[in-house]
Amino acid sequence: MVTPPVLTGRSVLVTGASRGIGRATARALAAAGARVFLVARSPVDLEKLAIELGEQARAYMCDLTDAAQATTTVADIIATAGGHLDILVNNAGVFPLGAVAETTPESFEQTLAANLVAPFRLLHAILPAMRSRGQGHVITIGSVADRRIFSGNGAYSASKFGARALHEVMRDECVGSGVRTTLVSPAATDTPIWDPIDPDNTPGFPARASMLRPDDVADAVLWAATRPPHVNVDELRLSRT
Repeated sequence: MVTPPVLTGRSVLVTGASRGIGRATARALAAAGARVFLVARSPVDLEKLAIELGEQARAYMCDLTDAAQATTTVADIIATAGGHLDILVNNAGVFPLGAVAETTPESFEQTLAANLVAPFRLLHAILPAMRSRGQGHVITIGSVADRRIFSGNGAYSASKFGARALHEVMRDECVGSGVRTTLVSPAATDTPIWDPIDPDNTPGFPARASMLRPDDVADAVLWAATRPPHVNVDELRLSRT
């Protein structure tokens, strides 16, 4: 007897799905049988991934910091998924660097919009239905910077500390509801987000060869998503050995 993939029949929304951790996570969840809805701002990479994953995937180009775009896209996804989503992976984000005194208010606001307000907007749209159904799983991709500060990380750390706080409040509110919530916080991970920084040639940053890989984080997400329904993985902190 062949055992079906463990997530067969589940509908999953992955944000920031076109590259890095999001792409690796989408692949892992699709391989486990899930129907994956891919959201990102990069149309070419997004479409390539959708073609690779085939019938199990559907791509949506969307800037989640745009409230109107996000509302329309999420409504379309929920309708296409049959009225509800089983898993939300809040992964999309930006990684600006700059000392607090050199960070403009506009840049700070843009970072919070991408890393904190946009994930909240998705929660606001999706979480109530999960609670009504008594099942669902929200997985937040955090960072080592959600509990440890680094110089030059004022905007990013503020957004990630905020994401951690939002996760912890949501976890407290969801206890006993049947809805699971998980925070996956990886150390530096070798994704295209580092390309503008060139950490191999910039003092103070880890070499890319010493970073985690996107598949490492995707494996953690998959593991948390496939625990028995009565098991909640509150938090996973990943680091390089």
